Amino acid sequence: MQVEPVLVAGLIEVCRATIAENADHLCALDRAIGDGDHGTNMRRGCEAVSAEGESLSSLPFPEAVEKIGLTLVMNVGGAAGPLYGTLLIEIGRELRKNEERADFSLVLKQAIDAVARRGRSHAGGKTLLDVLYPVHAALAKRSPLSDVARKAEWSADRTAAMKAMRGRAAYLGDRSIGHVDPGASSCALLTTAICRYLGEHRPQ
Repeated sequence: MQVEPVLVAGLIEVCRATIAENADHLCALDRAIGDGDHGTNMRRGCEAVSAEGESLSSLPFPEAVEKIGLTLVMNVGGAAGPLYGTLLIEIGRELRKNEERADFSLVLKQAIDAVARRGRSHAGGKTLLDVLYPVHAALAKRSPLSDVARKAEWSADRTAAMKAMRGRAAYLGDRSIGHVDPGASSCALLTTAICRYLGEHRPQ
């Protein structure tokens, strides 16, 4: 999978900027059902990745993705670091196995399943999985990137009606209903940013 260094650098920057712009909102969501630091943690992780942007852009794409995952694990606090890290590490490793002919939809599904195992969770549990699985379904159908982004946003909003089953929010029981999950929200924000960037800059 040949990806131009400038594209990797651009994706890193758009993700950093998106999280920085929405960090306060993510913290507000997290205060309602968690520790209140999800936005702060995600911003720290994205800034750590951005600080390594030049070296990451010089790596083969699978290796860059894997290293970004490792950086997030080391720099994002709470559950988000291991979950986002697992997602990217697994994507990088799977792409590297068959770099030229890798089916990204299959790679993504395997990575999402790894996140589910890591978090001991599943779809419907009010987590970022409730965005990742619908995003995968849209990609598997080869939906336009704009539709993938809308699916991510819709799926995050939909977590408000769910009862939290994992993490600190699970202790609230029914009181977690009515609040959007912060992890699902950050996942939707990042997915939307990536889809829009690729739609504008991906080589045809």
